[in-house]
Parts: sequence; C-alpha cells; structure tokens
Amino acid sequence: MFLIVGYVIILLASIGTYSFHGSLMALWVPLEYLAIVGLMIGGFVAGNGSKALKATLAALPGILKGSPYNKAMYMDLLGLLYEVLAKVRKEGLMSIENDVDNAESSPIFTKYPSVMANHHAIEFLTDYLRMMVGGNLNAFELESLMDKEIDTHHQEAHTAPHVVAKVGDALPAFGIVVAVMGVVNVMGSVGQPPAVLGKMIGGALVGTFLGILISYGFVQPIASQLEQRVEESGKVFECIKVVLLASMNGYAPQVAIEFGRKVLHSTERPGFAELEQDIKNRKG
Repeated sequence: MFLIVGYVIILLASIGTYSFHGSLMALWVPLEYLAIVGLMIGGFVAGNGSKALKATLAALPGILKGSPYNKAMYMDLLGLLYEVLAKVRKEGLMSIENDVDNAESSPIFTKYPSVMANHHAIEFLTDYLRMMVGGNLNAFELESLMDKEIDTHHQEAHTAPHVVAKVGDALPAFGIVVAVMGVVNVMGSVGQPPAVLGKMIGGALVGTFLGILISYGFVQPIASQLEQRVEESGKVFECIKVVLLASMNGYAPQVAIEFGRKVLHSTERPGFAELEQDIKNRKG
C-alpha cells in the first residue's frame, strides 16, 4: 500500500510539476520507453541464474501485501511454542512426535494458521523439535547449528533485494545509452529545421530522464521494501531459537517464551501481561 502511495507522490512531484510549465506530450516517446524497459529486462535476465530469477519473481508480489510479521502473528508464534513446550513438560518429549511429523494435521499447530502460513518457520521449528525428540543434544552445539541455518536462510532471502537493487543501479546507465542513441539520430538529421531538431533532442533526453526516474523512483523502493521484509522474516527464526534453547536449559514454558518475547522488535513485541492473558485465554 505504501509503495503505491509513494509512486503517486513521485509521479506528482516529477511529471505533475513539469506539466505546469511544459508539454506532457514532449515526454511521450514510446520507443524510448520500449528501449528502457527492454534493457532493464535484458539486464535482469542476463545478470542472474535461474535460481535468482525464480526467487526474485516469487518475492515481488509480496511487497504489495501487508507485512505478515505483526504483533498478532508473534503472539500466535509464542502461543504455539508455549503449547508445545507445555505438552513436553507434562507428557515428555515423545508426546509431540506425531505433532512434529504431521504439523499440518496436528491439533496444536493447526490452531495457529498465521504461523502455519510461514512454511520456512514451521520447517525450522519442527526440524529442531524432531532433533530434541530424537535424543540427547548439547545446547551449545544446537545453537551453533541454528545460527548457521539462520545465516544460510538470510543469505538466500537477500537474493531478491540484491538483484532488484542491481537492476536499479543499471537503469541510469541504460538511460544514457538510449539518450546517446537519440543524439546519434539527431546528428544524422542536421539538415532539418531547428524546430524539428529541438524536438528530436528533447526526445533523446527523455531516455536519461526515464532511466533516472525509474531507477530511483520505482525500482530502488522495491529493493528497499524487499530488504526490509527479509530483515523482518529473520526475527521469527531468532524467536524460535531462543525459546527452544531456553527450554533445553531447563526453563519452564512460561519463562522460555519470555526469552522469545524479549528478542522481538518493540513495534511487534506484546507486553508481558498481554501475552500472559492471551495464553490463559487460549487454555480456556
């Protein structure tokens, strides 16, 4: 939503203000637009492998939706972790084996659809719960493994914003290429009247204008949005990590989820009493 609002402001501030003292038709040079878009797509395809292309195309639609990483989702995550750890404390680790192996049909996991929608987080959680069920683990070794997996996920998730930022960086240069092509065309028409030459030169300069505007006004904001979403997604894994490690170190479920609550950003972190009351309500 904010991306669209930003685009509208950018268009009003650039083309809108220009329209008061210039002709909008002077900016309508279809071949310049086609060349810029073609160069952008060509650079995007040529500069990336199939994995990066797929990751970027899959990530782009998400920026038009609201962020799923809000307080309600984190309260659901902490509620899920509490229920799982409470069952372990009451019935033993083996009691959650079926829940872990079949999370999509687990009576515990299915109560939290907002968490289940994040398949990376569910996979991360169930994998380490499965390891805990499987045998005695050293908490320090498990923490090291978790950190490595989180780093790997973080690197993969940064592919899309990195690719989009690179495309944005190239657009001003593509604009210059299109402008130079236009100037070359003007040089071949020096015998034309000044009015005709002026129009041709103005059309050539539209290429530079488009390259810079599309880069900093449209593509770079997308890269920024993707970057922010990646940073938000990493907090889910950190929350799961500290809760599970606290449980392994012998803390009660009520205390373990407090570890997870404390690592959340202040804008999404529920209050202590708020989380406690939410868990009581879920228990009925």
